[in-house]
This record gives sequence, structure tokens and C-alpha cells, in this order.
Amino acid sequence: MSMILSASVVRVRDGLPLSASTDYDQSTGMQECRKYFKMLSKKLSQLPDRCTLKTGQYNINFISSLGVSYMMLCTENYPSVLAFCFLDELQKEFITTYNMMKTNTAIRPYCFIEFDNFIQRTKQRYNNTRSLSTKMNLADMQTEIKLRPPYQISVSELGSANGFSHISVGEYKGTGKISAAPHQRLEPVTLPGIVSFVLSLLCGALNLIRGFHAIESLLQNEGEDFSYVIAFFLGTAACLYQCYLFVYYTGWRNAKSFLTFGLICLCNMYLYELRNMWQLFFHVTVGAFSTLQIRLRQPQGKSPDYNV
Repeated sequence: MSMILSASVVRVRDGLPLSASTDYDQSTGMQECRKYFKMLSKKLSQLPDRCTLKTGQYNINFISSLGVSYMMLCTENYPSVLAFCFLDELQKEFITTYNMMKTNTAIRPYCFIEFDNFIQRTKQRYNNTRSLSTKMNLADMQTEIKLRPPYQISVSELGSANGFSHISVGEYKGTGKISAAPHQRLEPVTLPGIVSFVLSLLCGALNLIRGFHAIESLLQNEGEDFSYVIAFFLGTAACLYQCYLFVYYTGWRNAKSFLTFGLICLCNMYLYELRNMWQLFFHVTVGAFSTLQIRLRQPQGKSPDYNV
């Protein structure tokens, strides 16, 4: 009999389970599928936004959007179109019901347990196909799946039950290959982080403009000090590098951000005669603020209270 067996809502960045339907089946096949569920949850951030894993008698399908993944386990003969319509319905209801800020800041597993009721009701409705009245949605999903079929994950890609072999996403188009990602994913950008990024760009632009003015002054007056030009351009490079460190993950990222901030301070100390106290305060404060935001935006990892 074709049917949906279980479903769950999982946060993409760390695999924290937010909600799940109750599953009473204790068969060997189901136990194995639970292992695959856990393994997939740990690598959602490195997988395409629509995937299928075929595991013999069962299929695991999931879609991801806005930092949340919606996963379901069904029998192998359950129609793929119905499966993804089911997941799409869960996604729409979850986004409508919950604020994404609350989702991003959740620290305990199953903190949206009240959503289980909707999962159960929807699962029962999709297991009784005669009661479905979504022919138009099914047609739309059928077309979408034909245009962009889900990525087929093979069991061999998952590695052992204790962990994954390395899988990461570069560019995903339909059933295309997955290529290595050049950078580890960082946590989502916050409003203070965006502000620090913009201010760092502004400081870099101001240093660049003053640097060109210093060059003009140097050409007009032979007695001008060329070291001021170097200080302005070093300040520009430091500000732009802070922007780079905020956006991308690199080795020794925190140490590099502190060294860059030190360079900003040294440049402004050297330019003491050319800037007033408010200008110096602004540049140093922006550098410190950007360094703090780089420190706070760490690579994605497990929540300390997460234990599947």
C-alpha cells in the first residue's frame, strides 16, 4: 500500500528538529530509514533544495526554503508528485504560522511541537487520495518536477551510518552533479552585520578618495610626504578586507580580523595630522564594530542543546 509514513520539519543550518509526526513503526526497515533521516539532517546545508533518497522499500523526500527543511518518509510506490505537494503544503503552513526569526533562534529540539497536529492531519489527507481536492496544485507540481526534477541522492553518498562522506553543493540544475563548495557556510547575516558591512565600505571609499587627493597634492607640491598616500591606501585595503572576512569563511578568520583592525588603528594614528578627532573616532569605531561582527558571524554548527 502506498502511503506517507512520517514527516518532520528541520532547521537547515544545524539539523535541529523543530517538529515531527509521531511514528509507531518499529520494523527493521523503518529503523534504517530513521538513521538516514538523521544523516540527511546533518548535511541539509550542503544539499540542493529538493532531493530524493531511495532506500529499497522506502523513499525520503525533502525540500528546503528560508533556512528550514521539510522531510518525509513514504513507501517506494508513493507518487513523487503527491509527495512534493505534501511537502509544499507543510512549507506554506509553517511559513504562515511561524516567524522566521523565532525559527532561527530556537535552541531546543521540537520547540514547535504544536505543528505536529497539522502534519498528522495533512498526512492522513494525502494517504487518502480520494479526499484530495488539489488537482490544480498537482498539475503545477507535475510540471515543476519535469522542468526541475529532484536531485537523486544515492545511499553510497551518505557513507556509513555514523557519518557522511564529503558532499557539498556548488551549482545545482535539475539532476546535475554536485561540486565542491569553495567556502564553509557562515551563519545568516544579521542587521548589525549589514550595517557594519556598509560602514566598512564607506570608510574604504573615504580613504580611497583621500588617497587620490594626497597624490594630487604630492604632484603639485614636491615637499608633500608620500607616506600619507600609502597610509590612505592601506586603510582602504584594510576596510575592504574586513568586508571580505565578514562575507566569506577563511582559515584564522578571527585572527585576521583583529590584525586588520590593528592596521586600521595604525593608519589612523599616522594620519592624525590630516584628520580631526571626529573623523578618527568614526574610522576606528567602524573598524572595531566590523571586527566584532566578523567575530559573531561564525561558521554554521550544531546547537549546543541539539541531540537527535
